[in-house]
Amino acid sequence: MSFPIAISSAAAGSRDAVKTTCPYCGVGCGVRASARPDGGHDIAGDELHPANFGRLCVKGSALGETIGLDGRLLHPKMREPAGGALRDVSWDDALDAVAGGFRRIVDEHGPDAVALYVSGQLLTEDYYVANKLMKGYVGSANIDTNSRLCMSSSVAGHKRAFGEDVVPVCYEDLELADLVVLVGSNTAWCHPILFQRIIKIKEARPDMKVVVVDPRYTATCEMADLHLPLSAGTDVRLFNGLLRFLAEHGATDAEFVDAHTNGFAEALAAASAGDSNGAAIGFDLAQCAKACKVDPHDLLEFYRLFARTERVVTVYSQGVNQSSAGTDKVNSIINCHLLTGRIGKPGMGPFSFTGQPNAMGGREVGGLANTLAAHLELDDAKHREIVQQFWGAPAIASRPGLKAVELFEAIEQGRIKAVWIMGTNPVVSLPDSDQAKRALARCELVVCSDIVESTDTNAFAHILLPALGWGEKDGTVTNSERRISRQRAFLPAPGEARADWKIICDVAGRMGYAGFEFASQQEIFDEHARLSAWRNDNNDGVENAGVKDDAVRRAFNLAGLVGLGSEGYAALQPVQWPVRVDNGAAAPGTMRLFDDRRFSHADGKARFIATAPRAPVNAPDDDYPLTLNTGRVRDQWHTMTRTGKSEKLAGHVTEAFVDMHPQDALLCGVREGDLARVSSRWGAMVARVQYGGGMPRGSVFVPIHWNDQVASDARVGAVVNPSVDPLSGEPEFKHTPVRVDKFHVAWHGFSLSRRAPALDSVTYWTRIHGAQFVRYELAGRNPLSEHGDRGAWARALFGVDDAHADWLEYEDRTAGIYRAVHLVDDRIENCVFLSARPELPAREWLASLFAKDKLDEADRIGVLSGQSIGKGADTGPTVCSCFGVGRNTICTAIREQGLKTAAQITACLKAGGNCGSCVPELKKLLVDTELARLSAA
Repeated sequence: MSFPIAISSAAAGSRDAVKTTCPYCGVGCGVRASARPDGGHDIAGDELHPANFGRLCVKGSALGETIGLDGRLLHPKMREPAGGALRDVSWDDALDAVAGGFRRIVDEHGPDAVALYVSGQLLTEDYYVANKLMKGYVGSANIDTNSRLCMSSSVAGHKRAFGEDVVPVCYEDLELADLVVLVGSNTAWCHPILFQRIIKIKEARPDMKVVVVDPRYTATCEMADLHLPLSAGTDVRLFNGLLRFLAEHGATDAEFVDAHTNGFAEALAAASAGDSNGAAIGFDLAQCAKACKVDPHDLLEFYRLFARTERVVTVYSQGVNQSSAGTDKVNSIINCHLLTGRIGKPGMGPFSFTGQPNAMGGREVGGLANTLAAHLELDDAKHREIVQQFWGAPAIASRPGLKAVELFEAIEQGRIKAVWIMGTNPVVSLPDSDQAKRALARCELVVCSDIVESTDTNAFAHILLPALGWGEKDGTVTNSERRISRQRAFLPAPGEARADWKIICDVAGRMGYAGFEFASQQEIFDEHARLSAWRNDNNDGVENAGVKDDAVRRAFNLAGLVGLGSEGYAALQPVQWPVRVDNGAAAPGTMRLFDDRRFSHADGKARFIATAPRAPVNAPDDDYPLTLNTGRVRDQWHTMTRTGKSEKLAGHVTEAFVDMHPQDALLCGVREGDLARVSSRWGAMVARVQYGGGMPRGSVFVPIHWNDQVASDARVGAVVNPSVDPLSGEPEFKHTPVRVDKFHVAWHGFSLSRRAPALDSVTYWTRIHGAQFVRYELAGRNPLSEHGDRGAWARALFGVDDAHADWLEYEDRTAGIYRAVHLVDDRIENCVFLSARPELPAREWLASLFAKDKLDEADRIGVLSGQSIGKGADTGPTVCSCFGVGRNTICTAIREQGLKTAAQITACLKAGGNCGSCVPELKKLLVDTELARLSAA
């Protein structure tokens, strides 16, 4: 079932458009890129792609703003000895240095002295050769991925329950379900296209129910029939309670459980272990509600909904995965679906939403340190023999490698002496990220393949290798529903940048390894597909009771995609694996798995997993009384190296923030708008306090995106504790004990300028990208009076040393206010606004002045007064990034036109009419505006 959409761009239907796939989240949206006469590209959704049917979220819509070459790494570079500067070198010199360094260290210290740390941003073909190099030729499994940080708990949970890392459902199941449970997933912001699919079907079928399980009240909760704000870390307790409720009320599929599963009794006993009454007395719902800190009536409503609704899809994402008990959380959810037999049928099943565009593709090729390619296992001798034989490899890793957190610990300890980091920024993204800094500073050889020259991680590189970016590279990715799609190039390779697979193969050859003589990414994909079918006793689509002695049955199978050739690969359409061979011909892709009730364990049965509740490893205490939760914001992606270039995406959230409950803020001595230091036992960062309205007492939220390239001190990774799930190795990003203290500054301010200012005398800063300017939020500990004349300080900030410059300024020393504007030929060049208090003029109207060739008299007066003279010129902070609609514009329309619904706002202003991720904010503005009207009456 598809949902109706409107395609807004003519580019979507252009015959010259290149079909590719979005490089952001795991939804895997199809994209059309069409060249413009001016050299730019129009980006539109591909209306034929089954993941999005033409829709794009605001990040996808803004991709055209992110493909410029500013900041790009365009040439290989090597660092001068003794920590000197980086210098351009030839590819031959760079590749020889990488290969020679790795070869020497392997020869002197063994294969486990080197490591690769890769990324879900890589294409499957890149991932495949990287794993082949390390596990089959170097002979070490020390290759891990940043996907370890977001979905490895799902991998471990799937393997325990199903015998293989498989997602059994598809996107259509979201539309067929009568109940969708969203657990630890702010779907509205993190997977907006899937959120819109849910909304559309709910509008068409109002009886469909949506339950959100999340400690925070997020934008996703706005459309929910029920929100369960459980206490952080109590997911296992909640779903164990559901398991017992289902068992005790007979809402089970006994025939399925008996014939197709093992371990139910043990799982039920573990689910009862947390009750003081014991299993024999019966399930105590009130006790479970108290432990989870949810209303018992709401908990009962959820349990009853789940029990009486056959078609249930339970979606879970980072709120479940990113936990020291993440794997148990995953299995506690799967247990409930197994007990009710709600798996393998339309409209039902557990569904992991992946965070990165190719997290799934990486899993297929063994991208994690504890897996092998083609869904085979490192700790199984037969599996290792299969892969080694297929590759003809001289060695095969004999044991799992180091997972992300322990890998960087080993680097700091000197056990790993060389690391090659590809397409990721661990100095920002890892927990206890200052430890990653220390590790890389000590490492003998650090190699980074990247598209961006200046990142927090690249600052430690001895060798930088320029890689192709989105729009330039070519290959495949796999989305959250197992759908393989093509990423196609529509831009030429910039500078000397090369494909990651090509760089890896060139290094492998220089290290003396055969087996990497690929001429194209298509040849790599073909080998990947052949390995998936090699000795796979699940190739004919026929049920088999047994498994041949020389084969390993597994669902992952691309036999039908073997031998595509260059033309077939170029034309490959989106397809869901497994893609088997049936009667000698390629069968169509497979929408959902386990419809035959056969799982990937040797006996064909699924496993219930006993999941006893346990507290997070680190608990709040008197020194660190609050619990830190981290995550994404709507319009940014990872560490902002791509989205940070877009003016469209910059206006929604402009600086790092700490979202708090007002009462917690009061106890911490901070208020909304203040700067605060968020600290833990591992590190600290500075952020702006806000009251988002969705935080429970005792918890705070900080986004993950800001880093040392865009802010003075906003890396939340430095604060996050390094505790990990003992099975998956996934870090505890959702539960770090912290304290929040006021970050004392003497003044606040902001600047807008056509060139970056000099920030030597600024304590706090955050950079925001604009179309014709760069904006900085500023603050300083020392009073400006210590710098002498404020005008001289402001001139030095912008490097204006001409005494005759057109410099307008206003100062109120009593109020601690200073404003200055620098004009060149009546065109605004720089402006700065300073105050002793955080309250400052609106930035949006001032930003609009940079588009003018000349300022008129009203503009000059307005600039110094800090407000627009003309009515409606200040649109306010961005709410709808897709159409650039600000808060003031929306609130004015609500008041003056009597708008009552989000749909009316969309009809009037277009806001909310594209990706829909701002609709929850539109609804909030309707309420806020009505409350303001009633207060004024």
